[in-house]
Amino acid sequence: MFRIKRISTFMLQTFLPLFFMTFAICLFIFMMQFLWRYVDDFVGKGLDMGVMVELFGYASLSMFPLALPLAILLASLMTFGNLGDSLELLAMKASGISLLRIMRPLIVFISIIAVGAFFFQNDVLPWSEKKFYSLLIGIKHKSPEMEIPKGIFYKMVVGSGDTYNIYVRDKNYETGVLYDVTIYYFTGSNIEDATVTVADSARLKGMADNKHLQLTLWSGEQVGTFKSNSKQRRPDPKHPQYRRESFKLKEIFIPFDSELERMDEAQIGATHVGKKLDALVASVDSLDSRIDSINVVYGRQLHRTYFSNVREDKRNDTLFFEQVALANRAPINLDSIYASLQPQQMIRVTKEAQSHSQAVVRSFDARKEMQAQEYKVRALHEIKIHEKFTLSIACLLFFLIGAPLGAIIRKGGLGVPVIVSVIFFIIYYIIDNFGHERAKSFEWAAWLGIWFSTMVLAPIGAFLTWRAINDSTLFDWDAYKIGFVRIFRRVSTFLKNRGLISRESLLSAKKFISHREKDEATA
Repeated sequence: MFRIKRISTFMLQTFLPLFFMTFAICLFIFMMQFLWRYVDDFVGKGLDMGVMVELFGYASLSMFPLALPLAILLASLMTFGNLGDSLELLAMKASGISLLRIMRPLIVFISIIAVGAFFFQNDVLPWSEKKFYSLLIGIKHKSPEMEIPKGIFYKMVVGSGDTYNIYVRDKNYETGVLYDVTIYYFTGSNIEDATVTVADSARLKGMADNKHLQLTLWSGEQVGTFKSNSKQRRPDPKHPQYRRESFKLKEIFIPFDSELERMDEAQIGATHVGKKLDALVASVDSLDSRIDSINVVYGRQLHRTYFSNVREDKRNDTLFFEQVALANRAPINLDSIYASLQPQQMIRVTKEAQSHSQAVVRSFDARKEMQAQEYKVRALHEIKIHEKFTLSIACLLFFLIGAPLGAIIRKGGLGVPVIVSVIFFIIYYIIDNFGHERAKSFEWAAWLGIWFSTMVLAPIGAFLTWRAINDSTLFDWDAYKIGFVRIFRRVSTFLKNRGLISRESLLSAKKFISHREKDEATA
């Protein structure tokens, strides 16, 4: 009958509370970063609490790939650091239990998490990101509500791109009255038609149709330029004509849509963000076929552009290249033909050739941009394919870094483990972003850019595991010195056997090393 051993139960009971605690802390930190990033899009939109809870729920799912590896690193480092600090790890090793045997139940647990992380990346994350971006884009496009903050300029984009920049010095939250109000109104992107309104007090309220806001102003002035139209002459920009209006009471109706319209999830699902692994692979295959067909078409158009003696309706490639070969057999001396022309004809031919060349260059630049866009879409799909597996590997990698490092450092609590975990995570995050940028800019292959951070940190994890299994301290400089001496002796022997170094130089190096060892032993 299968039964879990006591040491496995002990390790799981020690690790799991720390893991859930650190995961909650890391997720909270990343959520605060998300809130700080998008807080300007939420202020003044009149969003319901249910909408905000839904948005934060989808955002928390999107933060899992960042919070999970960091939580595993921090929890594993704290677990083995606490065991080493309390001498429990030493007691287990003294009982004949190896470090790998101690780590075995946690390795099995992290492997289960890694498998679950793959299914999360493949099934849950595309669904959550479709919901998240659909709701976030809808919130960004929602018209502002009447909750205008005081002391700062509040920007309202309404209607067909019209912009209201409102500054309120003070406000009465009970009556809703605004004091010392300044409004800059711009029609679209035309700064010449700007209108400035200053009022002693104002009040903003919603209309019954839920389509407009009513802004009532008291005791103020409005200054603006005369707007140009098709029947009037456009004002001189050096001497613009201003209009000024003083009022005791003025009402402005602002277009306002109180309903939140979410973006269609099908549009997001058609991108690389909302696709699963099988859909991504199918999309890459279809994009490869599309790119190949576009390259063939552009290649034929390029040949037809430079070999104008071939008719445009030629579809037979064999006949096409035969005519090109025949044309090349009888070269034409263009210099002699050009020298025989009249001066006016030379100017006309030169201008026509120049305009034709510029048109050809512009045409192929546009085609180049279209090709670059196709390659970019394909690169994003291929990057997303590799990202389906990176979270699982990152969980295993960070555990193999945190557990041995905690056994070596033997420091419990939150001080040293947090510092070391943050340092390793920042290194991983910087390297990972560097690889992503290289992959997106086509400087590296997609697989190299995505797995570059794993390639860098995997040797570190293997080295730390090897040091911890052999009960070696990480900062034992004597051990590093002995290893360096061994390497130096082997290299010197190798060079001596092949005649690349003289015997006298080798003897002098050995004497130097022996003298250093004696001096250190005496000290």
